[in-house]
Amino acid sequence: MTHNTLTFNHNNTVFFGQYWQPTQIKAVVIILHGLGEHSGRFTEVATTLVSNNFGVIAFDHYGHGKTTGKRGHNPGYEYVLDSVSQFIEKSKEIFGKHSMFLYGHSMGGNAVINYILSRENELKGALVTSAFLRLAFEPPKWKLSLGKVIQKIAPSVTLDNEVDPNFISREEKEVETYKNDPLIHSKVSPNFSLAFMEKGEWAIANAHHNKKPILLLHGTGDKLISYKGSTAFAENCESATIKLYDEAYHELHNDLCRVEVKEDIVNWLNQQL
Repeated sequence: MTHNTLTFNHNNTVFFGQYWQPTQIKAVVIILHGLGEHSGRFTEVATTLVSNNFGVIAFDHYGHGKTTGKRGHNPGYEYVLDSVSQFIEKSKEIFGKHSMFLYGHSMGGNAVINYILSRENELKGALVTSAFLRLAFEPPKWKLSLGKVIQKIAPSVTLDNEVDPNFISREEKEVETYKNDPLIHSKVSPNFSLAFMEKGEWAIANAHHNKKPILLLHGTGDKLISYKGSTAFAENCESATIKLYDEAYHELHNDLCRVEVKEDIVNWLNQQL
């Protein structure tokens, strides 16, 4: 396995990315990380995929990780999807012609689902973990009202994202790793909160339009993003497969069920090939 980093320019932003390459590649998996984190947190998942001959590539979203720009902010939802399109093209440059899958976690899962619903693509399929379609908690009404005002007059203003690190994983060491990661932040602008909430509901309502195979994985103990959003999407989409992990927390790939989750991902990818 070889590991390299990359950058690409889009919309006056320098995006940071990285990729893991096996000796032989049977398909490519493009990873989109979640809110407040970065691509480097998927190294363990990437290692598993590479050991099964999948090329893996990931990048840091607008306002995240080592990508330039204000922390927790993006210029608009469609710009986020545009950056995904750009990264898919970058992935083709690096890996050449192979079947490609999008893999999104949480916020990244929201982007993946809306991408396959609204953009022309040549993807073989998609998989999402803990997809940010519906929150598992009720945000303070004052914060939602304030967010709508801010989105109109000062969209780059950020507030706290309300994420409690203790709900990331049932493994204490993973919670401590999250808390001590200097690239993780708790900032979020309305373009990452309100816009994604709205597009989550839109995705559920329009799930029946998706014809691509899609795997949804979610923990029933997720206190950040409701697993019921994933089940609602799956119920409306004939091409969807869903699996729920009893009492599992938000980051399935960093939770007590991590081995089973990675096995399920690899098995599903192999089935699509």
